[in-house]
Amino acid sequence: MADTRAHILAGTRGPVAVREWQRHAPRYCALLVHGYGEHSGRYEGVAAVLTGHGAAVFAPDHAGHGKSAGERVLIEDFEDVVTDVHTVAELARSVHPGVPLVMVGHSMGGLVAARFAQRYGAELAALVLSGPVIGDWPLPRRLLALDEIPDTPISPGALSRDPAVGAAYAADPLVWHGPMKRPTVEAFAATLETVSQGGDIGGLPLLWLHGDDDRLVPLAGSRSGVAGLRGERLTEHIYPGARHEVFHETNKAEVLADLVRFLDGVFEE
Repeated sequence: MADTRAHILAGTRGPVAVREWQRHAPRYCALLVHGYGEHSGRYEGVAAVLTGHGAAVFAPDHAGHGKSAGERVLIEDFEDVVTDVHTVAELARSVHPGVPLVMVGHSMGGLVAARFAQRYGAELAALVLSGPVIGDWPLPRRLLALDEIPDTPISPGALSRDPAVGAAYAADPLVWHGPMKRPTVEAFAATLETVSQGGDIGGLPLLWLHGDDDRLVPLAGSRSGVAGLRGERLTEHIYPGARHEVFHETNKAEVLADLVRFLDGVFEE
């Protein structure tokens, strides 16, 4: 495994913790953007594959997540999270000037990454979205219609067919296991609309990865979002039977091979 280094950056809502998996003279930098309620440390496996492929990898804990500051899972404006991720991109460029940057966003991180591409797409060489919260995601509508948001945390079994993934998630003290908070749900609804109205990403290469048994972020809703976001260069892989976290699925070797093959195609052009 690559050597790691910790950074603390000034974020929009307080200090942001960043993991760096180091690589000498990297071919590219990869910025991993994690999902709701989790943290960057859950992406060790993805980082290992990417560093082995020649990347230096950077991954923040979003505000209110992991080791970063802020009330747990409270996000009042996802534009602030996008700005924080841009600060991490600036860190990557300062460590490795002139090296191309790839962004990989999962779930809520896919929403952040999609919005990043709309705001800063010229700074990216490629965009990868895994189970992205874009398009028609019905959960915010359902929750905001209730007087009180129920305390129903994410089911670990919805993440992967591998029971060890759910068990590790349930035992992880840096994962949020409580209810969603109304301002965060409102921010989700607002940013889904912002992204849907924000235009496509033009010539930026886009890889979309999704499990067809994803019960947290259903495939059909994300497909509508990808249709609006995509430019001229979409590659998609839909995995039969896979659940929400395709990078942690029982066929993760296939998923990661598809990721590496896509990146090879980007950098060999």
